[in-house]
Amino acid sequence: MIGWIVLIVLVVLLFAAIGIYNTLVRLRKRCDNGWAQIDVQLKRRYDLIPNLVETAKGYLKHEREVLENVTKARQQAIDASGVADQAKAENFLSQTLRSLFAVVENYPDLKGNQSMMAVQEELVSTENKISFARQHYNDTVMVYNTRTEVFPSNVVAGMFGFKPRDFFELEDAAQREAPKVDFS
Repeated sequence: MIGWIVLIVLVVLLFAAIGIYNTLVRLRKRCDNGWAQIDVQLKRRYDLIPNLVETAKGYLKHEREVLENVTKARQQAIDASGVADQAKAENFLSQTLRSLFAVVENYPDLKGNQSMMAVQEELVSTENKISFARQHYNDTVMVYNTRTEVFPSNVVAGMFGFKPRDFFELEDAAQREAPKVDFS
């Protein structure tokens, strides 16, 4: 009789471990998918930036450093690997794009140029998509990391080498601040 009880307990534990393992695998795949969605939007952003720079080149002859910084930041973002490095490079790229848009404000002809307006609108749309993809990824990573750290999932995660994932975090303090509205 005791042998049957031990066997039943072992079978229940085996099925529980299989269930936990499968859940961890599904969550890891969701994290991968979330990162892939970010990667798609980042690729789109990288493709738009040369168009933006080429459109602005003719007008911004005296702002060559700004254009070079955008090009350099784009290349650093493309070359970055890993979530933390990618986030750092993307934050730097966002800063350089903001400085380019600030400079464009000083050139009314460029600001009103149809090509420039179209590329800027595409970039704004892409930034929004990146933001949503980043939020989805971070939500998925939070669920995955929680599962790998709570009992009894942490036992199965440890046995099969499930490692916590990095969040795609903002380092730019300006992006954390709420926009200021001034009607004066």
